Amino acid sequence: MFLAVDSSLGTQVALVDTWGVTRAEASSVDPRGHAEIIGVLLESVFTTAGVRPAEVTSVVMGIGPGPFTGLRVGMAAASAFALSREVPLLPVISHDALGYFAAGDVVVVTDARRGEVAYSVYRRAHESRRVLGPALVKLEDLDHVLAEARDVPRILGAEIPAAELARVALDYQHRGVAFPEPTPRYLRAPDVSVPR
Repeated sequence: MFLAVDSSLGTQVALVDTWGVTRAEASSVDPRGHAEIIGVLLESVFTTAGVRPAEVTSVVMGIGPGPFTGLRVGMAAASAFALSREVPLLPVISHDALGYFAAGDVVVVTDARRGEVAYSVYRRAHESRRVLGPALVKLEDLDHVLAEARDVPRILGAEIPAAELARVALDYQHRGVAFPEPTPRYLRAPDVSVPR
C-alpha cells in the first residue's frame, strides 16, 4: 500500500495499492492551510479505505515545485510517517502527477505566485518523460522561454493529484527509473530569513 502526500499547491493525500488502484484520496485547495489540514486528510483516507497505517509499505512524497512554507509541511508529514513506520520514502517531482502519463507531449504549468509560474516539459517518447524543469519564469516570459515547445499543449495545474504521484512512483519502480533526491524544489528563496 502506497501513501502519497503533496502540498505544493493545496494539500493532497491518497492511498494507492500496489496494482495502482486508488483506495482513497482527500484534498484541500487552500494554498495556505497545509499544517491545519494535513492530519485531517490523513485520517480521512485511512478511515475511508479501511486501511491501517501499519499496512503502508511505501510513502510517496511530492517535492515540488512549490512555495517554501506549504511544500515543507507535506514533505515533513511524509518523511515523519515513513520514518515512524520504517518504510521507504519515495520522492517524486509534483509536476509528474500531471505530465508523466500524458498521452502526448505536454507542458505542465502551475502558479508560483508573484506573477511567476513553474513549468516542466514532458516528451512522451523520452525515457524519463520530463525533459525540462521544473523551472521558474515570469508569466509574460513563458512563451519566449518555451519557444521550441510553443506547439506543445499546456496543462494548467490547479492541484496535484496525490494518487497520480503514487502511480508515477510505481512506474519508476517497474521501469527501474531513479528517484530524484528527496530535496524540496522551492525554486525561490523563502520570504522570511533569519536575522544575522
